[in-house]
Amino acid sequence: MSEETVLILACATILDELQLAIDQTGSPFPVVLVESGLHLYPDKLKSRLQEELDRIVNVDRVLLAFGYCGNCVVGIKPPSFTLTLPRAADCISLLLGSSQRRAEIQKEAQTYFLTRGWLEHERNIYREYEGAVTRFGKERADRLFKIILAHYKQLAVIDTEAYPLDSILGKTKAIAETFGLCHVVIPGDLSFLRTLLTGPWDEGFINVSPGETIMLETVLEDGADLGAFCQDMALGMDSQ
Repeated sequence: MSEETVLILACATILDELQLAIDQTGSPFPVVLVESGLHLYPDKLKSRLQEELDRIVNVDRVLLAFGYCGNCVVGIKPPSFTLTLPRAADCISLLLGSSQRRAEIQKEAQTYFLTRGWLEHERNIYREYEGAVTRFGKERADRLFKIILAHYKQLAVIDTEAYPLDSILGKTKAIAETFGLCHVVIPGDLSFLRTLLTGPWDEGFINVSPGETIMLETVLEDGADLGAFCQDMALGMDSQ
């Protein structure tokens, strides 16, 4: 790698996995975290990302540990450094090793994915359900979520080996049972995330020059379907 000054801007939801990848690669780069909970609101997430980028000075490159997440990266601009981001629809692809593997799993069975970070820090589907029970009552909430999850067949816990899996399996099994989904554990793969930390930043990544705005055409070059939001965007409910 060249002698660049590099900083990592990451989603706090994948902090467990990011820390493991840093330990595995010996990455020396400092990390700035963006708080969890913004995936349901891509405009807010976009604003937060740009806010953080505008604060960064005296670096040559920023590595963005995010996926596209509902087009949140479209329109952002690195002011004075190269911005490198993975070609990934959302952070789940970073934990499965590739967008292709994520798509293959979904092709086999429509899947809702969970990790400890997603379970504890994001507005996941079970939190949405609990909120609906409070607002509408259990009978109406059950009918509503039967419609929302009509095409989903399984709940998959991604075993990224970043924490003891037993610490969340009781909760994830209960969630799967609540929604009538098959509960499965699938192995994670942090190779995509490790490559983000080490390079090379080639066909699997987008490199945005200083002052260049990320356009929709830029992220569509790999054929990604940006009409599809990340999983919580597709399943999320308006909180009003």
